[in-house]
Amino acid sequence: MAEPRARAARQKGQLNFEKELRGLLYAHGDDLDPLPETVRVLDEIVTDFIIETCHVASRHASINGRQKVKLEDFKFVVSKDERLLGRMTELIGMEKELKQARKTFNMDEGKAGLERGGLGRKRKRGGKGGEKGEEGEDGGDGEEVDDGMEEFGAFTMIAG
Repeated sequence: MAEPRARAARQKGQLNFEKELRGLLYAHGDDLDPLPETVRVLDEIVTDFIIETCHVASRHASINGRQKVKLEDFKFVVSKDERLLGRMTELIGMEKELKQARKTFNMDEGKAGLERGGLGRKRKRGGKGGEKGEEGEDGGDGEEVDDGMEEFGAFTMIAG
């Protein structure tokens, strides 16, 4: 990258990634409790890298006539480092897969609930024809219940 930028005074003594760096150091063979100086130096290196990468991406966006930084700006910044670009592309692809899987799972879950007898639907309990004031065969007084919970022998009051 370019020359390092001066850190703001409010960030000088603050560690941003202490917990993550301790775990990373331990995973790569360091002691369970690494030296504080090691963690501090690594934290400064990581923080400076992130700050500088964001500045270069911001500069690239402004050169292209945009005020907002886009993913393509970050891809441009790391394009010279093939390993970093490959890892970034892999993580972006994995994020898209996870979003799609969550979306599919949520859609399938909703369909299964409706197929099993209308889980999650609300209805009036008691009263003939759902009228309040009359008690039905089950002794209800017209409160709303969640059908899904009724399957398990419980009634859930819905605040109205």
